[in-house]
Amino acid sequence: MQTRSAEQTPCTVMNAPEPQWLARRLNHYYRDRVRDTWGGVHILRGRIPQSSDICLMSNDYLALSKEPSILEAQARTLMEQGMGMLMSGSFLLNGSSPHRDFEMRLARFMHAEDGVLCQSGYAANTGLLQCIADEQTPVYLDVLAHMSLWQGVRSAGAKAISFYHNDADHLQRQVLKYGPGVIVVDSVYSTNGSVCPLRDIVAVGSALGCILVVDESHSLGTHGEQGEGLVASLGLADKVHFRTASLAKAFAGRAGFITCSARFMEYFKCESHPAIFSSTLLPHEIAGLDATLSIIQKDAWRRERLHACSNYLRVHLNELGYNVQAGNAQIISLEPGPEPKLIQLRDALEAGGVFGAPFFPPATSKNRTLMRFSLNCGLSDGELKRIIEVCDSIRDEVKLNEWPSTRRRRSDAVDAIHSPHPAAEACKVTAAG
Repeated sequence: MQTRSAEQTPCTVMNAPEPQWLARRLNHYYRDRVRDTWGGVHILRGRIPQSSDICLMSNDYLALSKEPSILEAQARTLMEQGMGMLMSGSFLLNGSSPHRDFEMRLARFMHAEDGVLCQSGYAANTGLLQCIADEQTPVYLDVLAHMSLWQGVRSAGAKAISFYHNDADHLQRQVLKYGPGVIVVDSVYSTNGSVCPLRDIVAVGSALGCILVVDESHSLGTHGEQGEGLVASLGLADKVHFRTASLAKAFAGRAGFITCSARFMEYFKCESHPAIFSSTLLPHEIAGLDATLSIIQKDAWRRERLHACSNYLRVHLNELGYNVQAGNAQIISLEPGPEPKLIQLRDALEAGGVFGAPFFPPATSKNRTLMRFSLNCGLSDGELKRIIEVCDSIRDEVKLNEWPSTRRRRSDAVDAIHSPHPAAEACKVTAAG
């Protein structure tokens, strides 16, 4: 008699019934968001990019994800060592290892005493804040600080106090009101590419006895003479207590990092929940990151080309009437307004072969959605011109003149004419490249 193998045996797929409170949340998503707000067209499901299209969704700023020497280092290590020791990174405190060696190498590259590799930038941020703040600690966050930093405050049970974006004066007033605590900023903000006034923020924190945390996810590798990041390049490494970074950006890997003292490194590995309760990075991942660091240090042309691409697009988009004056780094965002406007912009761009990353709640506020362009040094002159041509051709279709961000741009221009202000002057300098 012929019998079926386990692979051939049909299986009945069943789910446990949803309790009412979960069903309400799912209904809110599928009914209120997908059906009613998005009109049944999913905001993340546009066209599928073809090989001839320009994709500006990846954070691979230095175009390293297919670099042969990095892939060879990973492949060689994978074949020689397999997956390595599958355990928590907290067990890597005893003796030398490639993992520990790279932690030290990356820390020294960033002008720090020591450092800790984490599973992701998210794990680095949440784990760090959980370890340095508690219920008695006020944590001051720029309103545009990355969501992982806000989650870190929640995991610590600490009090989150926001301050206006890039406004050191408002930060100072908040600290004077609530007392010394932890100040948290991004060096380059992931939504619009704006750069933090680090010297001013550090001056406030140092004068008022605060701990300073700077997320360098979008400046590590891309800023500084060798890519060491903004904090080190500005000579502030000895004034900032902790720097964090996702290595899934310029390093084109999958990891996070924290700079710290040697004393704190051990404390973190034995106290941080993400460190204790997650498996360590694998040997081939460490080998790839190590090879990547060597390229980042020596290939200054990648940074130069990246910033040239950013300057070119920002200047020309500004000339077309897009409000892109808030930033001056490799992230450029178009702000169409509510979510239906973002879907309209997405479709218009993709019809022209340009693919960006839609940002919408909870990544943005309700009516300030974004189409984010993440630039990379591999963009050709022809591709840059094509992006501008597409953005030019769709202005009437997407009703650019009616966008709230366009109205703010006009209002800011009028204010600058009638009452010159340093911030307005700074925007003019930025737009001029």
